[in-house]
Amino acid sequence: MFKTQVSALQLEIGFGGGEHLLHRATVAPQIGFIGVEPFVNGMAKMMTALGKTPLANLKVYDDDATRLLDWLPSASLDGIDLLYPDPWPKKKHWKRRFVGPANLARFARVLKAGGRFRFASDIDSYVNWTLLACRHRGDFEWQARDAADWHRPYAGWPGTRYEAKAIREGRRPAYLTFIRQ
Repeated sequence: MFKTQVSALQLEIGFGGGEHLLHRATVAPQIGFIGVEPFVNGMAKMMTALGKTPLANLKVYDDDATRLLDWLPSASLDGIDLLYPDPWPKKKHWKRRFVGPANLARFARVLKAGGRFRFASDIDSYVNWTLLACRHRGDFEWQARDAADWHRPYAGWPGTRYEAKAIREGRRPAYLTFIRQ
């Protein structure tokens, strides 16, 4: 699948312009990364970057992430990142949020035991939504150890355009990590 030997497999859903995904794939060449982005502009930015600096440990998919999640074998991923997804802020649109029972079931199926699901957002209602949805499933354990944990970026976090915009606009990002039981 990859042009190099990889020891783990990581999925990033909705990579936007690809800044985070490119950073991670560059600093961890031993890990295979799959990035999903259905929007043409994000995919064009990624393909331009990969044209300049090809990465043997990175593959991209330009369609709906649920199709890929349904295709992947069970217990095949070591991690899933969902960073600043569309928050669908209006209550009548919440059913469109990516985090929901069907997609969390997909995550639980494709993540290995001990695999990590990371979620970042600056929208409080979506952060709360995700915490409750993962708690309700029972097979994802939130990894916060103290009150500051969920406002502390992940180790090696390069930041994203969406995070910078949120901070500029006065919103405080949250970084949630769940472990697949």
